Amino acid sequence: MSETLTGQSVSELAPLIEQKKLSPIELTKALLDRVEQLNPTVNAYIHIDEESAMQAAKRAEADIAGGGYRGPLHGIPLALKDIFFMEDKVSTMGSKIHKDFVGGYDATVITKLKNAGAVLTGTLNMHEYAWGGTTNNDHFGACRNPWDLERIPGGSSGGSGAAVAADMAFASLGTDTAGSVRIPASICGIVGLKPTHGRVSKHGCFPLSWSLDHIGPMTKTVSDAAILLQAIAGYDAEDPTTLKAPVPQYTEFLTEDIRGLVIGVEEDYFFHNVDPDVAAAIRQGIETLRALGAVIKPVSIPSLKHTLFAEYATVLGESGAIHHHSMKTRPLDFGENVRHSLGYAHLPSAVDFVMAQQIRRKLALEFESAYTQCDVIVAPTLPIAASKIGESFEDLNGAKANIDVELIRFTPPANLTGMPSLSVPCGFKGGLPVGMQIMGKPFDEGTLLKVGYAFEKATNFPAKKPALTVA
Repeated sequence: MSETLTGQSVSELAPLIEQKKLSPIELTKALLDRVEQLNPTVNAYIHIDEESAMQAAKRAEADIAGGGYRGPLHGIPLALKDIFFMEDKVSTMGSKIHKDFVGGYDATVITKLKNAGAVLTGTLNMHEYAWGGTTNNDHFGACRNPWDLERIPGGSSGGSGAAVAADMAFASLGTDTAGSVRIPASICGIVGLKPTHGRVSKHGCFPLSWSLDHIGPMTKTVSDAAILLQAIAGYDAEDPTTLKAPVPQYTEFLTEDIRGLVIGVEEDYFFHNVDPDVAAAIRQGIETLRALGAVIKPVSIPSLKHTLFAEYATVLGESGAIHHHSMKTRPLDFGENVRHSLGYAHLPSAVDFVMAQQIRRKLALEFESAYTQCDVIVAPTLPIAASKIGESFEDLNGAKANIDVELIRFTPPANLTGMPSLSVPCGFKGGLPVGMQIMGKPFDEGTLLKVGYAFEKATNFPAKKPALTVA
């Protein structure tokens, strides 16, 4: 019974809780049992907060029994990336330096989830300080991909991707600076949504890059992503980057009718040097959208060729400033991988940084022009599937490819421009998940959810589970 429960989605469980057919206490206990069983193998959690979770479940059950049902997250156990400040609990950021850090207040997204009645079961493994795409963490150990325990779950929100895929959390939040929500979503076979920059408050989230960071849902289904985004979206006076844009009812976009929607396909950048099996899965996904009535149209975005320069120049400059003091006073307390990355922070010059910002502006204008011809742009989330833990290179179309570079080749355009981007499962390469990326106009997350939902219903990929999670 417990495995039947943990395998379900938020949108399946919420009506049962609302109708008092399912107890939040029973659900939370089943989830915690699952975590206890699998975490020694998957290593998705840094900290399991059983006592607080059970207390929250009891409060939720009492509130619901008294007629105080708050909505679809009420009584639902969630686990979050260990990067959000909490009033009286440790947030490690996956690091040694912050291993005992207590924020003293709840991040805005934590407050919103608590107000929605969610039950928080613990904090999830991540690439140290969110500076990497593998979640090979030197301090808390490598997180493992539930589809193949010898492979990475992606990063930096790898614990979130692995936990949701392994039914160790019903949903999660990750952060995304160069793809860190969408990379693990693609590699772990789940849904990952990076909202528009300014849609979700970052107050109380430890930064990697002030202008590139986003917070977004990581879920089993597109419906669940809509539910979670609804809970966390909105203006926050504590975060000057949030905007006073109206927040629609995202679940109203969940329709299977996408007839007449125009899907843009940019071939030169997004289909250059892609693993053949990955490319085939994406092209099949595009054909599925065509069969659903969408119109497929080529688009051109020439400045995409400058993506990696602009991303690296920006993130190196901003992360270097954030970690400058620690790198000067205690560099050996960083893991080797992150210390190595931060060691490059001084390499981009002021001229490089300014040129990167000019490229960002040019990219935004070119995407804006492309969106006059289409509603969304569809592309691979990644050019590769999950690599082996500890490997730095792999063969890609007969050449040696740097895994760290390949992991962020296709996701940063949405960070550089701030536009929303959704990754949904769309196929497999040798039993490893492949994700399809759907990018859209700023603050038009609803259309992304609509396209993702229609595709999900047509393909039923959420029904496919890693063998680890099959009873």
